[in-house]
Amino acid sequence: MSERDGYAPGVPCWVDTWRADPEAAAAFYEGLFGWRVEELSLPWGPGKVLICRLRGRDVAAIAAQPPDAPPPAWNTHICVASADDAAADAERAGGRVVVEPFDNFDTGRMAVLADPEGAVFCVWQARELRGAELVNEPGAWSMSALNTRAPERAKAFYGAVFGWEADAFDLGGLEVTLLRLPGYVGGEPEQPVPRDVIATMAPIGGEQPEDVPAHWSVDFWVGDIDATVAKAGEFGGRVIVPPYEIPGTPLRQAVLADSDGAAFSVSRVTVGD
Repeated sequence: MSERDGYAPGVPCWVDTWRADPEAAAAFYEGLFGWRVEELSLPWGPGKVLICRLRGRDVAAIAAQPPDAPPPAWNTHICVASADDAAADAERAGGRVVVEPFDNFDTGRMAVLADPEGAVFCVWQARELRGAELVNEPGAWSMSALNTRAPERAKAFYGAVFGWEADAFDLGGLEVTLLRLPGYVGGEPEQPVPRDVIATMAPIGGEQPEDVPAHWSVDFWVGDIDATVAKAGEFGGRVIVPPYEIPGTPLRQAVLADSDGAAFSVSRVTVGD
């Protein structure tokens, strides 16, 4: 089932994005994925937090962009038992704390961290918000990917902080790594990879610009890749990578940018087409 009611420590559990105009970003994703958006009633001051829902279940959040924030992007949150311990572990493993652990009111406690190559991610100690309640179906988040120029260093870092293990394989001449949490059973029974896979990792290089930094990216499942690509343009987005088949897998994918320029990918499992 694609419905979730919490996540094990070490498993990516939530995605969000921070925007100068949260309502405009929400309108893009409402049009693209059919999300319904509701503003959280939090003592947040002038900022806003919009919870995005699909079939009445939480799938993502769009929040007001804090001062001096980096360009708009999607953020991946990894479930932890203690945000404070995770921050300390990250520093010991060669990463850094970007934002010290803090209480996000009653929803949870979090910290913003960076790995040794500078890829930024969040850790989430759940309270009222236990993570995405719907995954792995059209319109919902399915997987996050680490993009890095130092895969061996990344394997060591995330292994030390979260206990992840890594299995590399060749994907049409590109070495892609499955990041696994041994003992975890997630995903969906019919998926083409083991169910303890919690993320993927790919090297930066090839035709990508030399100044692309290490980063985490997010992928959403859709029912029709071509229709989604066309719809993104209608709502002010653009195509970064047109639809393509992923060699050796039953997946078709495209990379898009939303109306603020934030990149994300969309995928469709083609088995049965």
